[in-house]
Amino acid sequence: MTARISEAERIVMEALWRRSPLSADDVVEAVARPNEWEPATVRTLLNRLLKKGVVSAERVERRYQYAPVLARDAYLAEESGSFLDRLFDGELAPFVSHLSKQQKLSDADIAELKRLIEEIEAEDG
Repeated sequence: MTARISEAERIVMEALWRRSPLSADDVVEAVARPNEWEPATVRTLLNRLLKKGVVSAERVERRYQYAPVLARDAYLAEESGSFLDRLFDGELAPFVSHLSKQQKLSDADIAELKRLIEEIEAEDG
């Protein structure tokens, strides 16, 4: 299991997953203004992520360059599995059923779900 990442930390991770390595100033520039955060807040989040081991820092000249250690796909797999376990006993079908009742699925959504099912069946067959 990977370290739990808060929503604020995830925003910092998204910036690093999009482009890395980044200096702390680059991360501040990417996430501070849109989230109305002070630069010190972003630096605190970077330090938390470092302590959790999901981000690395390498000194290059006079600055540290930050890069994700945790891959986005691994994070998404962990979070989606945890979500399904907590709310739907690990079952995907009840989640999709719930989602379709709460939010109307578009024709494009339905077509994409059918395509995914066909793809899964082809891989298993």
